[in-house]
Amino acid sequence: MKNINFKWPLLFATFACALSSCESDLEIVPIEQQVLEQVFDTKDSAGVNANRFLTDCYRFLPETGNRVGGDFLDAGTDDALSSNPTNTSVQQLALGTYTADSYPDNRWGSFYRGIRKTNIFIHNIDRVPLKGQLQNGTPLKRVWKAEAKFLRALFYFELLKRHGGIPLLGDEVYQLDDNIELSRSSFQQCVDYIAAECDAIKDSLRTDPFDLPNYGRPTKAAALALKSRLLLYAASPLFNGENIDGQNPLTGYADFSIERWQLAENAAMDVMDLNLFLLESEFTNVFITRNKERIFAKQGDNNTSVENNNGPVGYAAGINNGRTSPTQELVDAFGMENGLDITDPNSGYNAEEPYLGRDKRFYATVFYNGAMWLGRPVETFEGGSDKPGGSQQQTKTGYYLRKFMGDFESSVNYSNVNHDHILFRYGEILLNFAEARNERLSAPDGSVYAAVERIRERAGLAPFALAGGLSKSQMREIIRQERRKELAFEEHRFYDVRRWKIAEDQFDKELHAAVIYQTSTGTIRQTVPVLQMKFETRMYLAPIPFSEVIKNPQMEQNPGW
Repeated sequence: MKNINFKWPLLFATFACALSSCESDLEIVPIEQQVLEQVFDTKDSAGVNANRFLTDCYRFLPETGNRVGGDFLDAGTDDALSSNPTNTSVQQLALGTYTADSYPDNRWGSFYRGIRKTNIFIHNIDRVPLKGQLQNGTPLKRVWKAEAKFLRALFYFELLKRHGGIPLLGDEVYQLDDNIELSRSSFQQCVDYIAAECDAIKDSLRTDPFDLPNYGRPTKAAALALKSRLLLYAASPLFNGENIDGQNPLTGYADFSIERWQLAENAAMDVMDLNLFLLESEFTNVFITRNKERIFAKQGDNNTSVENNNGPVGYAAGINNGRTSPTQELVDAFGMENGLDITDPNSGYNAEEPYLGRDKRFYATVFYNGAMWLGRPVETFEGGSDKPGGSQQQTKTGYYLRKFMGDFESSVNYSNVNHDHILFRYGEILLNFAEARNERLSAPDGSVYAAVERIRERAGLAPFALAGGLSKSQMREIIRQERRKELAFEEHRFYDVRRWKIAEDQFDKELHAAVIYQTSTGTIRQTVPVLQMKFETRMYLAPIPFSEVIKNPQMEQNPGW
């Protein structure tokens, strides 16, 4: 199912004329009644127009990739920098130079427009005499309504993870003369609402996530995966009784509860118990083929956009922009193929040949000096083809992003690659389970080991098994490191470090680059500082957009903003 844009001029004209600088993004002026009557036609038993309306709701789904001012969100973490020579918007996230009026990843208006649109669908779909049912007998109308509710729940979660408690609209579609100066619901109210929505719709959604004609529609597994991520966040230190302002119900729970980890563990187990998903054997294929690790994705296109945006710059003129520069910190996070950290004296790490014998996910994630691409080695040494110097946009760190790209090591040219926006995958669920269960127990048990070791086994680590007798804190650190490596550039680290409440350490430090010189006697490598990150306590949560606060006296701003 492709994301279809409406071609109904009246519908767009109605939305356009409704927009005004003095109106809140919580609600946009309603579609004219005669348009709704056309969309939700009481004589349309096939629901053609209603289905088109629902399909258009999917365009509000979050995306991944070069989306924050042209950069990956991860370029606002310790994993990468934007290669753009100017002070890009994502760099403001790393430097802490944004304000409530200039948050670089402000999606408030977009997600509330999505919420309003799904509410319109939910409010009106019962008018359509829709026939048809799934093979299991579920009426198609119930399926479509559940899909709209899933989208709405996901939009709410995206707002919640950014801002803490946000206004909940329920099924209400507000009219022009209604009071829409709504206050924010508490964090707990939002978590309870989203979790309840997932529970209510899970058995009304489709059950086969690999059904190609309906690929991109949410299934029961997608609802369970959303609940898993939601409850993992809710159990985490930032929100679970250790939040930045324990007296503020918008930022989290005022008390700690171990039971929240139990709920998160159960939610991850619910996905695992479906027995539908597998870890794709080749890590690179997870992102370029439609496979049994994917739980839910927003459909993208078959193209070369990731390659062109982020590939090393020294190939055919204009083919690559080299937009993303992974840091030395990320490179060092990847251990050796024997499963040991590079700092372990038994790992076999050789500083003279630093890219040999590393975790296979390193090779699938980062271009380094000497990596093969388009038929030649990448050259990120000073003056090399991919780091020529001068004003051209190029790597700032000696590395380029490799992840999400096709297998073009020995090719002459690019060919189209599947670039869907993967929002939930099974690898994350295993790590969710391992983290939640480890935090609930006094020490990790066999099921925690098993979940982490499945991730390590797919990564090709030999041995992949962890040492026995690990403490809770030791396993915690391993799980966090596995999340960093496994989920790099999938928009997890920005929020993981925050929900673990360790951003003062991880996001307030100096980042480093590799400077490489090729000489007649060999290769010289230096590690040099490239950026000083800045983090303040208030940055654990994104500010409520200033425009919303000044329009709505009931809208409470987050602490410190």
